[in-house]
Amino acid sequence: MGTASPRSHPRPRLLPGPSRRALMRRTSRRGQVPARRCGCVPCRAVPCRAVPCRAMLPLQPWVRLARAVPLPSSCSRGYSREAGRKGLLLGAYASEQEGGAAQLSAAGDAFDSRVSGRLRELLAACGPPLKKGKARVFHGLHQDFPSVVVVGLGKKNAGVNDQENWNEGKENIRAAVAAGCRQIQDLEIPCVEVDPCGDAQAAAEGAVLGLHEYNELKQKKKPLVTPQLHGSAGSEAWQKGVIYAEGQNLARYLMEAPANYITPIKFAEYIEQKLANFASNVKVHIRPESWIAAQQMGAFLSVAKGSAEPPIFLEIHYSGGVNPNDSPLVFVGKGVTFDSGGISLKPSSGMDAMRADMGGAATICSAIVTAAALNLPLNIIGLAPLCENMPSGKANKPGDVVTAKNGKTIQVDNTDAEGRLLLADALCYAHNFNARAIVNAATLTGAMDVALGSAATGVFTNSSWLWNHLYEASIVTGDRVWRMPLFEHYTKQVTDCALADLSNIGKYSRAGGACTAAAFLKEFVTAPHWAHLDIAGVMANKDEVPYLRKGMAGRPTRTLVEFAARLSQDSHNPK
Repeated sequence: MGTASPRSHPRPRLLPGPSRRALMRRTSRRGQVPARRCGCVPCRAVPCRAVPCRAMLPLQPWVRLARAVPLPSSCSRGYSREAGRKGLLLGAYASEQEGGAAQLSAAGDAFDSRVSGRLRELLAACGPPLKKGKARVFHGLHQDFPSVVVVGLGKKNAGVNDQENWNEGKENIRAAVAAGCRQIQDLEIPCVEVDPCGDAQAAAEGAVLGLHEYNELKQKKKPLVTPQLHGSAGSEAWQKGVIYAEGQNLARYLMEAPANYITPIKFAEYIEQKLANFASNVKVHIRPESWIAAQQMGAFLSVAKGSAEPPIFLEIHYSGGVNPNDSPLVFVGKGVTFDSGGISLKPSSGMDAMRADMGGAATICSAIVTAAALNLPLNIIGLAPLCENMPSGKANKPGDVVTAKNGKTIQVDNTDAEGRLLLADALCYAHNFNARAIVNAATLTGAMDVALGSAATGVFTNSSWLWNHLYEASIVTGDRVWRMPLFEHYTKQVTDCALADLSNIGKYSRAGGACTAAAFLKEFVTAPHWAHLDIAGVMANKDEVPYLRKGMAGRPTRTLVEFAARLSQDSHNPK
């Protein structure tokens, strides 16, 4: 083995006493475990005696076991308190040859040189090649970083996968960095420097998304870990990734919080607070029930009247464009802060998850907060009708007929199909702004979850131009979208109604439920560029997305932000 470079830590002078070889012979004759060395600073100078260091692989000198265990007290000497509080995360690519050794990233190569090649030796000695998305922990390699995590990045130069419809290289980085940061968190190390792994934005997203967990109401919380960029290259991209990820985490926070903590008014006030730092180009209007009634939003009010919580119409104006009079991008989000189903009551099992039925409002509002933080050069308007859907003596009854803002009447055949009633009035109001495009998001139908599961958000749109922008944005973020049909076939199923212009459910009930819901919304849209995003399938994460913990997912916030960023660079405005 080579000696450590002077820049890391000098090799300590051997203490007086018998030679290492003589000591090993002596201990072997006595029936003890031969003296061996681990990778820590003191043990590299003096062999561990009597009780071998627990960090070693048996009969493997210089090798520390690659597992997440704290340093034993016998090997903790020589480190300052400050040095013991920082971890390092490095990337390694899969070998191009089957079963070959992993290839370290540029940052990994540089660190390996600082420790005289011991990192590669550890990787080679610790079993089979590191798999994609997996992590290994090494201790005692360097005094500045007592714990080093190496993560598997998969194939080098992996780009866009046309079968998967995402950038595979970026997804690999996000998943690997998230896994490594969680290992650091398990070690209760409060700070970790993260290798950019060739894409600092993706690395930042993986770190910030992977560490997020809603524990606001727990007394026992996981240790807070602050990820930082390792080195100076890519600092701007890293910061952009942090902002993107924090935007999605904001949506996750709002969706995960209990319904008694995030009521309509509390939701609106929380978003207003988040936008307070951007007051120079952001205006927030929290519209009360009297304003909603004056706007003749009868469909929205019919849902809200069943709850004791008053409804709120949240309106956000972000003026980032050069000309504040330029046509804005208008986001509309369904904001049912708790959905019991109303008189058409949902089953009790799993009903608690309906605290996230305001996921559409959470994602579009979080996207605007992120756009403001990025100072995107375009105008955006966000509209979020907020209320609860509860059963009571005042609630909608199956068969009731209500009137929307545009004058169309709606027969409420199922009170649990309430989200489209809110969106109907909000979409009508969105046409007041001469929008460049209107994009609404809603956890609208269980049928969308049946159709696509959590793989992608379903997109229904009347504009190929708009679809292309959304699709290209989703490839970059890895939060995918998939185009769904908006056929006249489905429109006929909602317009064939006994008592009113429209029914709020399809003629054939569950058949094509996501498509009939989109066809219903289309009846309230005259804009040439409109897209409806049904996000019911991506509302929560179990284990499908490796860089998100179990819970509410906040998807597709980053795709909406990337879409807005791309739209701000597109001077073409199709008619």
